[in-house]
Amino acid sequence: MKHDMRAKASLNRRHAIQLGAVLCGGWAIGQVLRRTAPIGRDVSGSDALLEILKGGASPTSGPASASLRLAVFTDYRCPACRQAYPAMEEAVRDDGDVQVIYKDWPIFGPISERAASVALASAEQGIYVEVHHRLMTDNRSIDEAVLREALTEAGGEWGRAQEYLKSNGSKIAARLEANTKQAFRIGLSGTPGFIAGPLLVVGAIDKRDFSQLFAKARAAS
Repeated sequence: MKHDMRAKASLNRRHAIQLGAVLCGGWAIGQVLRRTAPIGRDVSGSDALLEILKGGASPTSGPASASLRLAVFTDYRCPACRQAYPAMEEAVRDDGDVQVIYKDWPIFGPISERAASVALASAEQGIYVEVHHRLMTDNRSIDEAVLREALTEAGGEWGRAQEYLKSNGSKIAARLEANTKQAFRIGLSGTPGFIAGPLLVVGAIDKRDFSQLFAKARAAS
């Protein structure tokens, strides 16, 4: 009986090792495929593309005369958005000729909606980009204290932002609803989504991928 138990334990260990090898192999293959797959899907046929890249009332950063526009659909509570954000920032900074269009798309519930609303309200004080950066790089769970800290450390006035939300809440809600409609029209089912020129990328990518996306988007344009 002991022999049977030892044999069974040995078999289980072999199965575990084999399973681990399969999972690691699958992960490695997935990485290779991701690296060799083309960056971006052409969405030039979408009637929403020009509307999105025009920016409209959406906050922006970077030169207005940039040779490339990058629309970014994100949620402050989205792990993949947070993962991709530093890589995007670095790639945009190194490129130097990209204008970023921020499309807040709060799909992770009421807290996300509150965060997006506060961020958009901060635009009235000219600090949206700074608030966005702080919320994207803060690893704490978002609550009122975190939102207030992000806004005040960006140089804003919390009371002023709250007053703006009270008097312009419907305007901000309309902006978020417009972002939602644009996301669906362009073919997004979740965050993050990046649109560079006529190309759409869904999900987190690294700095090298962003650089390749910029080059490919310029060539396609």
